[in-house]
Amino acid sequence: MKYLVIYERTATGYSAYAPDLPGCITTGPTLEETERLMKEAIEFHLEGLREDGLPIPAPTTTADYIIAA
Repeated sequence: MKYLVIYERTATGYSAYAPDLPGCITTGPTLEETERLMKEAIEFHLEGLREDGLPIPAPTTTADYIIAA
């Protein structure tokens, strides 16, 4: 499945979260490290849901950019 991930710049690096996977978040010193950690976090989150017999949420969130004048 393909989940949307939001990356935000922080004072010390980056944070990331997946809106369709509540509680699935991570932080890192660089964008590249945060991307790697987020991939691991999503895999771990989904594995935990499976082990607990919970449903895997379908990806529903989308994003786009709007150019404002």
